[in-house]
Amino acid sequence: MAIRVMFMGLGPIGCAVVKQVAGRKGFKIVAAVDVDPGKVGKDLGDVAGVGRKLRVKVTSDVKATIKAAKPDVVAHCTVSSIKAAVPQFEALLASRVPVVSSTEELSYPWRANRAAAKKIDEMAKKAKVAVLGTGINPGFAMDALPITLSGICADVQKVEVDRIQDASIRRLPFQKKIGATLTPAQFDELVKTKAVRHVGLTESVSMIADAMGFKVDRITDIIQPKIATERVQSQFLTVEPGQVCGIVQDGVGYRGKDAVISLHMEAYLGAPETFDEVRLTGSPNLRVRAHGGYHGDVATASIVVNSLPKVLEVKPGLHTMRSMPLPSFFRGTVA
Repeated sequence: MAIRVMFMGLGPIGCAVVKQVAGRKGFKIVAAVDVDPGKVGKDLGDVAGVGRKLRVKVTSDVKATIKAAKPDVVAHCTVSSIKAAVPQFEALLASRVPVVSSTEELSYPWRANRAAAKKIDEMAKKAKVAVLGTGINPGFAMDALPITLSGICADVQKVEVDRIQDASIRRLPFQKKIGATLTPAQFDELVKTKAVRHVGLTESVSMIADAMGFKVDRITDIIQPKIATERVQSQFLTVEPGQVCGIVQDGVGYRGKDAVISLHMEAYLGAPETFDEVRLTGSPNLRVRAHGGYHGDVATASIVVNSLPKVLEVKPGLHTMRSMPLPSFFRGTVA
């Protein structure tokens, strides 16, 4: 029987999730909710750019929509902040519906956002359903993947992950999120207000530390601008020399003075190479590189969609990729 899916949040990631679900077997789209008045009342296929009508109208009332549509699971793609998402989860879990969310801070919230995580966990258990926070990063490339690779090691002393992206091929909101076209002074001010940053390195360091038994004393998350040395362009923006063309960010977990977990990310317009690489120092030493990297939007939408059937199989409560079954492509049939 097809899994009945409801969508909450129809931004770029939410719409990418809709497109994948609409194109796969094993799912039935039954509802969609968004706060944007310009989307409410329109056919979901038109809003998400599917290329055909889905015969599902976008609504704004979560509880009423769930009551009418009776979804088996909700794909939640709204905000990065777990605290901002808590009221949304209250509405969803009051209706006893499992959730897969792309909220970055939900990917591993037990250190940095323990109070909010505990509240969501308690609500999910009371509703007797599961909630999962996932994505490509955080959720896979810089945490679940190195954790999985460590399974073939007799010992691991150090974990290093690099994620380097040419941001010129990404969507405009992402290019703005990494500070493209800002002056260095403007960049620094927006970093202070957390308007410019990648969300998730602290969560990824925490997940790796707990999974591998690293006793980290502290975690740092340092953000720096990447400054253009020549004019660089994307479909949307032109960055002049001296302006910010992107971001360099490092999340590091320390044991004493030693950096035992180092997550390094660069996303900027004009990067000469895009790749993701995991290096484990131990027995044996491992180095795994994905040339061309993992496309952020495609991969995030994919892991959300592929997790929809899996969140129906696990015990109630708040889950992370560490507590879920091994991630895999969902073909639409269950063996």
